[in-house]
Amino acid sequence: MEQLAFTQFLNRLFGAPLLALLNAIGVHPKHPEAPITNSFSMEIVVALLLIAFFGLVRMRLSVDRPGGLQHVMEAIEGFVGNMAQEVIGHGYQRYVPYLVILGMFILTCNVLGLIPGFESPTAVPVVPLGCAIVTWIYYHIQGIREQGPKGYLAHFIGPQDKDIPLVVRIGLPVLMFPVEVVSHTARILSLTVRLTANMFAGEMVTLVFFSLIPLLLPLPFEALHVFVALIQTYIFVLLACVYLGEATAHEH
Repeated sequence: MEQLAFTQFLNRLFGAPLLALLNAIGVHPKHPEAPITNSFSMEIVVALLLIAFFGLVRMRLSVDRPGGLQHVMEAIEGFVGNMAQEVIGHGYQRYVPYLVILGMFILTCNVLGLIPGFESPTAVPVVPLGCAIVTWIYYHIQGIREQGPKGYLAHFIGPQDKDIPLVVRIGLPVLMFPVEVVSHTARILSLTVRLTANMFAGEMVTLVFFSLIPLLLPLPFEALHVFVALIQTYIFVLLACVYLGEATAHEH
C-alpha cells in the first residue's frame, strides 16, 4: 500500500498504539506496519478542515457586518434548508443541521483529491458506506421519534384501515414487510456504490491526465471532477431528504 505523506506521519505517531488496541479487540489489519489507511487519514484532514472552517465562522459571526465566510455558510444552510423544505415539508428544520454537515463532509472529501499529495476518501468504498449507514440509521431514528414505534412500523406493513377486507389486512403485511426491509437495506448499497463509483472514476481520470501532461490540459478534467463532486454531493443529500420525508410522513 502506497502511503500518502500525512498517512505516514499519522502511522509514525499513532501506528503502534493503534495496532496494539486493534489486536487487543481481535482486529488484525491487513497491513500491520501501517494500520492507519489513506482513506482514514484523509477523513481526519477533512474533519480538521471543517472544524477550522466552523471555528472561523463562529468567531466572525456578526449581525451588522457579516463577513464572506458567514455569507458562504448562510448560503449553504439556505440551499440545503430550501431543499429540505421542498422534499420533507413540515418540521424540516430539525433535520437541516445533519443534512448540512453531511453535505459539507461529502463535498470536502470529494474535492480533496484535487490537492497534490491528497486523495478523495470517498473514492474508497468504506467512507461512502459509513455515510450511508449513518444516514440510514438517522432517518429510521427520526421516523420512530416522529411517529412512535407502532406508527413507524405501519410504513412496513401497508394500510390497515378497517374498511379493507380482513384477508387483505392479514396478508398484506406478510407480503410487504420483507419487501420493505429489502428495499430499505438496499438503500445503503445504492448510496455507497453511486458515490464510490463516480468519485473513483473522477479520481482516476484526473490522475491519468496529470501523469501524461501535468500542465494546462488536465484543467478541464479538474473542472469536471469538481462538477461531479458537486452533483454527487447534491444527490446524496437529496436522497437523504427523500428518505427522511418518507420516514417522518404521517399520511395513511
